[in-house]
Amino acid sequence: MFRHIIHTVRPKCTVNPRRYMALWDKDTQMPCPPPPESEETLVSLKEATRFMTDAFKKVGTKEDYAMQMAQILVMADYKGHFSHGLNRLGMYILDIEEGAVEPNAEPVVLKESASTVCLCGQNGLGGVVGNIAMKLAISKAKSTGIGLVVARRSNHYGMASWYMDQALKEGLLGFTCSNTSPLVAPTGAKNKALGTNPMSFAAPGKNNDAFVMDMATTSVAVGKIELFMKKGEKIPLGWAVGPDGLPSTDSKIAFRKGSLMPLGGVEFGHKGYALSLMVESLCGILGDALYGPFIRKWNTREEEANLAHCFVCINPEFFPAGFKDRMSCLMDYLRKMPPADLKNPVQIPGDLERNNMKLADEQGGIMYKENQIKWADEFAKKYGIPPMKPKD
Repeated sequence: MFRHIIHTVRPKCTVNPRRYMALWDKDTQMPCPPPPESEETLVSLKEATRFMTDAFKKVGTKEDYAMQMAQILVMADYKGHFSHGLNRLGMYILDIEEGAVEPNAEPVVLKESASTVCLCGQNGLGGVVGNIAMKLAISKAKSTGIGLVVARRSNHYGMASWYMDQALKEGLLGFTCSNTSPLVAPTGAKNKALGTNPMSFAAPGKNNDAFVMDMATTSVAVGKIELFMKKGEKIPLGWAVGPDGLPSTDSKIAFRKGSLMPLGGVEFGHKGYALSLMVESLCGILGDALYGPFIRKWNTREEEANLAHCFVCINPEFFPAGFKDRMSCLMDYLRKMPPADLKNPVQIPGDLERNNMKLADEQGGIMYKENQIKWADEFAKKYGIPPMKPKD
């Protein structure tokens, strides 16, 4: 997977009427993401975690939950997926401030068997709900060979591969998926009815190597279409449809009136559509949460999101011995294949993230764009918490 670009053009912003931030995007009604600059500031993982933990605590989140949410966000930045790290902090804080999320809600088990659990998140923080659900799935897999947990009444649970890291630490295969607010038009339809519905899968190899897939069921994220709109550029065919349901390259129409297309675009979008419907089957429908077009619109907070997530863990010890050896054999073979472009060797999904983490370790932290630091400083001042300090 590739790094997400934040923005290259500053959105038209006004004073935020919701008391959250000084800058607000008129077009999206979302906090303005800071545009990148050439200058970067190094921040240690510990300091970034401290800052984000303080932010959650400041709006009433208990320390344990605040720390969990901060760790999820920092891990996204650490892996190089900045769209799901510091840039998500504002959204989560606003969810709490406006009463859309109960920050200290404690999930409860509704139904349970030897290998399955149905969990109610009580409208709590999605990351906290996800962590509890994943621990249950791991425990079930260790004792029975497989664990499947579905959580309902939850909220946005962050970067999906965060939960796969937990499975890998236990030597397990893992899978997770989540439904989201409707942004996608099913193949052949005019209107939005399904979410981007992300999923992640992981399989362990030897020496901490692993195959880690993390993807949405759309061709691109809605933010990428927004970027093209801000630049006044057309989008590639296959990214979105207009209000008539036909493929559109007009970024303004696609963003404001259209819908995302499923993964596969014009010719093969039926495959992404099927994957999205699979996720919805495993989440909202199986868990008796909201699903498809019945989930609240993206970035609205008048009603409970009631999202659902699915978590599966498989214990390879219940199957023929040597799983990690075989997995590593295949990954090594693929990496050593002659590349079509000598500058771009064949990689395994998860390699890019490992390289980003290695770079962060070597430099002693995460490199944040200067305007991200400025935004964090304004946030700290507004909420009365210590600013995020650069690494010496």
